[in-house]
Amino acid sequence: MTDAHPSPTRRRARVRAPELIGKGGWLNTGDQQYTLADLRGRVVILDFWTFCCINCLHVLDELRELEEKHRDTVVVIGVHSPKFVHEAEHRAVVDAVERYGVEHPVLDDPELATWKQYAVRAWPTLVVIDPEGYVVAQHAGEGHVHAIERLVTELEAEHEAKGTLRRGDGPYVAPEPEPTALRFPGKAVLLPSGTFLVSDTTRHQLVELASDGESVVRRIGSGTRGLADGTADTAAFSEPQGLALLDDTSVVVADTVNHALRRVDLASGAVTTLAGTGRQWWQGSPTSGPARGTDLSSPWDVALFGGKVWIAMAGVHQLWTYDPAAGTVAVAAGTTNEGLVDGPAAEAWFAQPSGLAATRDRLWLADSETSALRWVDPDGRVHTAVGTGLFDFGHRDGAAGQALFQHPLGVTALPDGSVAVSDTYNHALRRYDPATGEVTTLATDLREPSDAVLVGDDIVVVESARHRLTRLRLPEEAVRVAAVAHRTRRAATEVAPGRLELDVIFEAPTGQKLDTRYGPSTRLLVSSTPPGLLLAGAGADTDLSRTLELDPEVGEGVLHVSAMAASCDDDPANEYPACHVHQQDWGVPVLLTENGADRLPLVLAGLDA
Repeated sequence: MTDAHPSPTRRRARVRAPELIGKGGWLNTGDQQYTLADLRGRVVILDFWTFCCINCLHVLDELRELEEKHRDTVVVIGVHSPKFVHEAEHRAVVDAVERYGVEHPVLDDPELATWKQYAVRAWPTLVVIDPEGYVVAQHAGEGHVHAIERLVTELEAEHEAKGTLRRGDGPYVAPEPEPTALRFPGKAVLLPSGTFLVSDTTRHQLVELASDGESVVRRIGSGTRGLADGTADTAAFSEPQGLALLDDTSVVVADTVNHALRRVDLASGAVTTLAGTGRQWWQGSPTSGPARGTDLSSPWDVALFGGKVWIAMAGVHQLWTYDPAAGTVAVAAGTTNEGLVDGPAAEAWFAQPSGLAATRDRLWLADSETSALRWVDPDGRVHTAVGTGLFDFGHRDGAAGQALFQHPLGVTALPDGSVAVSDTYNHALRRYDPATGEVTTLATDLREPSDAVLVGDDIVVVESARHRLTRLRLPEEAVRVAAVAHRTRRAATEVAPGRLELDVIFEAPTGQKLDTRYGPSTRLLVSSTPPGLLLAGAGADTDLSRTLELDPEVGEGVLHVSAMAASCDDDPANEYPACHVHQQDWGVPVLLTENGADRLPLVLAGLDA
């Protein structure tokens, strides 16, 4: 259906927006339930997200400025669409909304009903609905808010003129704050004094706790989201996570949403910036250079290994290093492709590395989106101890080859050479022993454990969703639990065996065009699990459409599609046009059936006509 009142710049396609349905109900609305009819007259932006997904968290941050600027015309609604089983728990969604400072209504859709109605295929996806209730744009991935802002401005003018724009307060109702000492703490480190320093993530502070793990000694940071160096009272963080001792006098902090590393002087509490610019790293940005002049992307944890600070760079699925002596940063491992691939550092694939622990000869890491425990050897090769890929997870002990975690965020080296894994979405502390290759469970009934610190014969767990540190005696024997295995909750897309036309849809934002100044501005990378699913069509090329050949003998699998497009302002008079990179990775589960589709459209930006 086309718009009878097209914009002055181009005719806009429109389709009627499906209703918003979610069994979990609405959050951040003061218990009010909403339909699309209730929001008529406003520009509605649906943000399909899931709280495990780092790209989704990036989009939450991108949307903040747009929400504030267009507060009386735009309503952002987060549609929470779970990947992991734990994310389908309503209480977990409530926690995540507070944890990440979501200041708009959220529809909890545990059964992916609205996700299916809107034919969403990737986290995150943004859908724009005009004031008359029609979908006018869809964007997969992050980095699209600049384009959505232009569209919103167009829609405001267009519907103001038509008399169909309704201004006023939105439906957001802030929840009551809870008076706990910590609020969704992320990581902890044992200080030389015997006290604990904890990242109080949701309150944008660091908190020093006494050796009892409960009494507050001091707070570092103003508690207001920001990026500012200064004294313990005036410095500002934004959702800090990982902590590591630089030496006996200072701690390095992964200041996650500021895309920075910070240093805390333990004597004075003064905070300075070691690395990062405050801007998020994008494809094409430098991958090494002076630490204060190089962009980073959501550093989630830090650890000293081989004389350098290693950084779990969750935002780009890589490991980086910071060299304190040289004052430089550089990529150490990973290609930015999301997945589980071992081998030489430059060829390895990670998926949101979120926890690090160093021993003399290994750097252990919790690779959260592949639910994996992995390690890097002194030669830089990457190995997997436990985990199989992006789509398999659960709680299963036993031999490492068949054991399962569910989105672990932390790893802790133990004295006997084994490691404890904070198995976050299983609410458990697990143990992997390299000597035997066995995985066991040390403790259950924790609530989203995200890190743990060894203190003598005890292990102190950061129990993030219970807002506390919990001290456990390291058990002599493992806890026995019933084995559970899961696959991703998304239904497979039925496609026909043989030829499949893959179309990635990309429309440059209003006022922009594809950037061809330095060659092709688009790139498409395709692979599959298992690899034999693709008889033809795998690999990289510049065309966003491709004919794939699927093996009829392989009944099901996952198509991995990575697309990139670069666009710039279309103004010949502008010598330095603003340019943007649009990028998204899809993992599409497919089932080969005779009556299945022979075309697979994936929307990067625009609408599939």
